[in-house]
Amino acid sequence: MSNSAFQSAGRATSTKRSTSVSSTSPPTLIRGARAIITGLAGERARSSATDIRIDAGRITDVGHLTALPGDTVIDASGCVVYPGWVNTHHHLFQTMLKGVPGGINASLAQWLVEVTARYRHTIDAEALETAATVGIVELMLSGCTTIADHHYLYYPDIAFDGARILFEVAERLGVRFVLCRGGMTRPQPGFETDIPRELRPESVGAIIDDVAGLVHRYHDPDPLSMRRVVMAPTTPTYRVRPEELREMARAARSLGIRLHTHLSENLDYLRYFREAHDRSPVEFCADHEWIGPDVWFAHLCHTSDAEIALMARNRTGIAHCPASNCRLGSGIASAPQMAAAGMPVSLAVDGAASNEAADMLSEAHTAWLVHRAAKGLGRFEGGGDAVTAEQVIEWGTSGGAGILGLHTGAIEPGRAADLAVYSLDAPRYMGLHDPAIGPVVSGGRPTLRCLLSAGRVVVRDDAIPGVDLVELAARAQAVVRRISA
Repeated sequence: MSNSAFQSAGRATSTKRSTSVSSTSPPTLIRGARAIITGLAGERARSSATDIRIDAGRITDVGHLTALPGDTVIDASGCVVYPGWVNTHHHLFQTMLKGVPGGINASLAQWLVEVTARYRHTIDAEALETAATVGIVELMLSGCTTIADHHYLYYPDIAFDGARILFEVAERLGVRFVLCRGGMTRPQPGFETDIPRELRPESVGAIIDDVAGLVHRYHDPDPLSMRRVVMAPTTPTYRVRPEELREMARAARSLGIRLHTHLSENLDYLRYFREAHDRSPVEFCADHEWIGPDVWFAHLCHTSDAEIALMARNRTGIAHCPASNCRLGSGIASAPQMAAAGMPVSLAVDGAASNEAADMLSEAHTAWLVHRAAKGLGRFEGGGDAVTAEQVIEWGTSGGAGILGLHTGAIEPGRAADLAVYSLDAPRYMGLHDPAIGPVVSGGRPTLRCLLSAGRVVVRDDAIPGVDLVELAARAQAVVRRISA
């Protein structure tokens, strides 16, 4: 696409990126879209409109519109427009740990030792900055504008400030960033004695104090916030003692922030909970105040009907990570059943070390496929109606925004102007009778004509201003060589 697709009626476009809720970008009209998927549920999933007007970082109108004096016009002819994807669970530091030979064919327990424990000490400030840049760039090129990163690379006397690095990379690239501050108060199994420095646990007091400091420095509770902080211990009760869960929950709520953690990722975890606590994981978390509309769990591959009902009653959500769960052989979360019961459902890529890719289009495509296979597996031939493309898009946009408490993730007036404009010009999208769902059902990655975050264009013609992919690839290769050595 030529630069003529972006036209201005007499007002210059600012290149300055603000981290505030309001936007300094000029009024913008996205005009002539072939199709618009709204990210909303049911009959509201599709819009008959062709145009979207944006002002001060918000969507102000959706319909058949005419450009006004001063509008910057984005030509969306032939394109489909989605809300920016909302990724509710990631581990960006793992971006430099893709395809580690010792873990590529491992299931979760072995993979944790062979990859995250073994290479944890190799992630320094340079590696983290490179990993975060590569990971966020990959997400942006898939159409993602909001990233919740479960960052658990903490230990006593760590030499660098991971939170600062992550927030700075996200700000530089122009996306919304939610830091889920992880950490452990118990050592990783297998490392109870002679613990390497990088695997030493923190005290619960140190974690709570650090979270409070992060909230003071970064957290913005506004529904259109660009920065959030979340209390996110790594895994109950593998990594956090039972009595500390309630302490963390109360501290988080006193700070006005949300709670997040891994839960019920594999069958070994369920057996452990029954043996150690005589409770299911969800029941145990509820007993310790880890339930409610301000809580969401990653994975939940193995949950009972009673646990799903309990979470639905309390509006507790899930970060559904189908690609990572398939890659590790952990299982498949019952996301369609959860959604039907009333649970908030979102999509997430998890870490690239257990995915080998980390983009929201691949995740959405996997989600669309895996539940169809699971529905009929071993019971009957069929399952093509298990989940629709529109439902998967809802999970990955407005569903994730709701879980994070953000007024993003949907194309309707008043929402944040986080929008992905896809050009379906590659052969895999040719011949589609319904182009609107092409980015999900056909797989791959369509060309991004543009990606807007808070009304600002952060990707144009598949390029991110200020990002040299050749230089970034060289940096990543250098980090991987050092880590491998």
